[in-house]
Amino acid sequence: MDTTTNTTKKGGVLVRIEHVDFSYREQQVLKDITFDIARGDFLAIIGPNGSGKSTLIRLILRLLSPDSGEIYILGRPVRTFFNWDMIGYVPQKATHIDPIFPITVEEVIALGRLSGKKFPRWLDKKDRDAARQAANLVGIGEYVDCRIGALSGGQQQRVFIARAIVNSPEILFLDEPTTGVDVKAQDDFYEMLDNLNRSGVTIVLVTHDIGIVNKHVNKVACLNQTLVFHGTHDEFCSSARVRELIPGDHHLILHRH
Repeated sequence: MDTTTNTTKKGGVLVRIEHVDFSYREQQVLKDITFDIARGDFLAIIGPNGSGKSTLIRLILRLLSPDSGEIYILGRPVRTFFNWDMIGYVPQKATHIDPIFPITVEEVIALGRLSGKKFPRWLDKKDRDAARQAANLVGIGEYVDCRIGALSGGQQQRVFIARAIVNSPEILFLDEPTTGVDVKAQDDFYEMLDNLNRSGVTIVLVTHDIGIVNKHVNKVACLNQTLVFHGTHDEFCSSARVRELIPGDHHLILHRH
């Protein structure tokens, strides 16, 4: 593996996963996972419960360590990668907060700036300006002075995405981002992710919402402990294995609309 991979040019590899295995309490969760995430991808990681989707994200983010194999981020082995302000992450259940906690939307978003600061870590005007810019980018600029507990679940999720992108990351990881988002708000939510992707943010999304495969993403990775499929949306739709991956009542999603 050439760790000097040029990730600055359009279409370059941002994340490379090579022959990754991972077990939890002697139960194998992932086996021989190999694929790349390229600049500009809007990638959906799908698969049944227990297939290793969230585990893979945690491995990429170095929250877990693989039993074997290698992961590279922006050309560097993940074990020596240190520019974490270039990576945005919104975990599952990010919106489960105390509704009376006295913190504003602006303050929550600005906390994302602390990762790039040396001690003592203080938020200044530049950080607050960046927080407001991120809030505008995800469509919640009018709520920056509101207490976060007063917002709906969908609005809160946008706050946490704004916090994840406040440092202008190269890539944004989201783990089940529509948890806590009502059905009515989901279309607007995914349109917001589309806009972020078009603005230059590479997006990796763990989801059970199979409909997003059709309407929004351009790449699909399907896990079931092994990597069952990785490729473009069109390749996914035409794959002979797709009927094994999607329940029969979802067959209509294989046609763009």
